[in-house]
Amino acid sequence: MDAMPFWKSKTLTEMSTTEWESLCDGCGLCCLNKLEDWDSGDVYFTSIRCKLMDGESCRCSSYPNRWDFVPDCVQLTPEKVPELAWLPPTCAYRLVEEGRDLYWWHPLISGDPETVHIAGVSARNRTISEDDVKVDDFEDYVVDWPLTVEHSMLINPPAKP
Repeated sequence: MDAMPFWKSKTLTEMSTTEWESLCDGCGLCCLNKLEDWDSGDVYFTSIRCKLMDGESCRCSSYPNRWDFVPDCVQLTPEKVPELAWLPPTCAYRLVEEGRDLYWWHPLISGDPETVHIAGVSARNRTISEDDVKVDDFEDYVVDWPLTVEHSMLINPPAKP
């Protein structure tokens, strides 16, 4: 009998650093700039990525040193996950916190870091760098796709040719 995967047998706070880091599916959605309505507290995603995020790989180009360049980068921690209502519904940290399983395209399930992109749940090739947009124009880039993913892609992998 196979052992239960760590994300099903441990809480976020019980995970090792390696396990925690492996939960990141590489979608890049948390690295998109967000706007908050000061009156309502609502948070809106934009298609503007952090200047350190590579638009193709959806990975941080300076992950270990990101705070040197982006001091307000939000570090996900087990304690912060429940408080961050803006985490996308597909986020593995959110799923594990809510006691749900990972989707078929998560690299820990598929064994392939490309499946998050194949499933269409990543920011790959859908963004513009914050270096290329004036802050006053951020509102022009509000999008809903980080929060609305085609349900069938979440459940079923695409048919093989």
